[in-house]
Amino acid sequence: MPTARIIRTIPIGIVLSFTVALTGSMPAATTTASLTVADESPAPDLDSTYYANALGKTGTELRVALHSIISVQTRISYSQVWTALQETDQDPDNADNVLLLYSGQSRSKNAHGGNPDDWNREHVWAQSHGGFGTATGPGTDIHHLRPADVTVNAERGNKDFDDGGSPVAEAPGNFTDSNSWEAHDTVKGDVARMVMYMAIRYEGDDGWPDLELNDEVGNGSTPRHGRLSVLLSWHGLDPPDAFEQRRNQVIQEHWQGNRNPFIDHPEWATAIWD
Repeated sequence: MPTARIIRTIPIGIVLSFTVALTGSMPAATTTASLTVADESPAPDLDSTYYANALGKTGTELRVALHSIISVQTRISYSQVWTALQETDQDPDNADNVLLLYSGQSRSKNAHGGNPDDWNREHVWAQSHGGFGTATGPGTDIHHLRPADVTVNAERGNKDFDDGGSPVAEAPGNFTDSNSWEAHDTVKGDVARMVMYMAIRYEGDDGWPDLELNDEVGNGSTPRHGRLSVLLSWHGLDPPDAFEQRRNQVIQEHWQGNRNPFIDHPEWATAIWD
């Protein structure tokens, strides 16, 4: 049986033509084909470059190192967020749509705004928790901004995250009560890692509030978000998937230049907060 030998190395994440040599065929022949390399996971040299100053550290030392690393970023305006989310949250099965946080629905990229059945810009770290609003800064940081159904976004409001509550009609699998929101199982880890990122990125040294995680709900307007113990559990139950990894890569390469370290190194969450 003829065998194929790839005689070019194909980089991850792009489409290339490559040549294969067919051995064992009569007569010997070569052919050219195209391959899409879909794995957009972080490049293997991130640890020796981007994260070099964080390796081997834990606790406060790790926190300080990561803050220094991820604070180097390009800031975008709130109007630019619309365009950014159309790229970062594109439905992998339909390039004309985005995937909505919480509900998991696929909706047209153009169906954004403030009307029922539109999608809008959900601040996973609620903007009232610190009062940073939508000015360029934490309110426009797309590492925690996601497309969400307008009605679902309004129902979540500025609630902290916790387990329990009543089912959310517009987003089955999510639950809510007077002061907390339980995300769908498929995005529990996404939510946890987004608020962890915010707690490390914004430490109060750049004119914005010092955002911190705590083990409470009902944090209101304080620059705190909870419930930390639940978020750590969600982080472990729902590890980073291909969608989240691709999103991290796109944000770095096309928009902000920085990364969410808890997607690349999930173990760093317990190294800081355990």
